[in-house]
Amino acid sequence: MTFQTEYEFTLPRGYVDKEGNLHKKGIMRLATAADEIVPMRDPRVQQNPSYLTIVLLSRVITNLGTLSKIDTGVIENLFTVDLGYLQELYSRINQLENPNIRVTCPHCSERFDVSMDFLGESVGS
Repeated sequence: MTFQTEYEFTLPRGYVDKEGNLHKKGIMRLATAADEIVPMRDPRVQQNPSYLTIVLLSRVITNLGTLSKIDTGVIENLFTVDLGYLQELYSRINQLENPNIRVTCPHCSERFDVSMDFLGESVGS
């Protein structure tokens, strides 16, 4: 089993470049600590904290169609449905998911899944 650091995606609508070309397929990589810290120094983020999403996505999207560069200008010009899609994808791939383990009840022998927290303790116990 390999550790996955890049995730392919297909935008619902797609980015239309200046020549009218549509770009829908892309790749997003996992964020690093720097990806979340460095944008905080950006004056656009300091003036408008909502701009953090734009800067952050421009750092972690490594490929979009045939574009040679993904920068804040590209992210700014996405359709809102595509921006929302990318925000959700970013959240999903960068959150630590609680693993599920299969257990058997010692009393009734019923088998079921239990979600484990980061420390390995069952959630809700």
